[in-house]
Amino acid sequence: MPVKQSLVLDGEKDELVKISGRLGKENGVSDAKTLAALKSHCEAERRRRERINAHFATLRGLVPSNEKMDKATLLAEVISQVKQMKKTAACASEGLHIPMDHDEVKVEEFNENQGDDTRTFSFKASLCSDYRPHLLSDLRQSIDDLPVKLLRAEISTLRSRVKSVFFLTASEERPEARDVLINSVHSALSNILDKVSASTQYSQSFFPRKRSRASYFDS
Repeated sequence: MPVKQSLVLDGEKDELVKISGRLGKENGVSDAKTLAALKSHCEAERRRRERINAHFATLRGLVPSNEKMDKATLLAEVISQVKQMKKTAACASEGLHIPMDHDEVKVEEFNENQGDDTRTFSFKASLCSDYRPHLLSDLRQSIDDLPVKLLRAEISTLRSRVKSVFFLTASEERPEARDVLINSVHSALSNILDKVSASTQYSQSFFPRKRSRASYFDS
């Protein structure tokens, strides 16, 4: 039988090498087809390694380090940082406390540093409900109509729910007057909540409920 050379892929060298052997007539695969298949395989492997190396280069740019890390150390560091980020995100989300199954209005005193002026007192007012157009503008208008000063506002959203928290202050030293003011703020927010509830019931009757992104911003 004739001695014939064939091309095979050397896995360690990642290149084509020739081997000699006796081939029988039953081998109908030509050297040209074998060479084309092996070259195609080598090209695919080369592109795969380039993509992997490019992704590792991106990871090295994201992980702060003063020394060069091998791939195993780099992956371990990335895993550690992702776990820490998930833990931080979970702790941050715990502070939102957005009720999903019921609406609520709360008004309570809040210890805000006002210096030595004992005539002023601070309190926190919040409303949680489904979102509707003009909700925030209605809230701001209600706050402006009251004899209070807005210190800051925090707005949190989750899906179709929104929670608005207002930190307010007022100049009043009489306890009974403070109670009246707190009740006025609570009543104003409750009126807005009634409008939200009516609008939500109407929209659910005619339009499908949409989902919105989760977000948080402080102004």
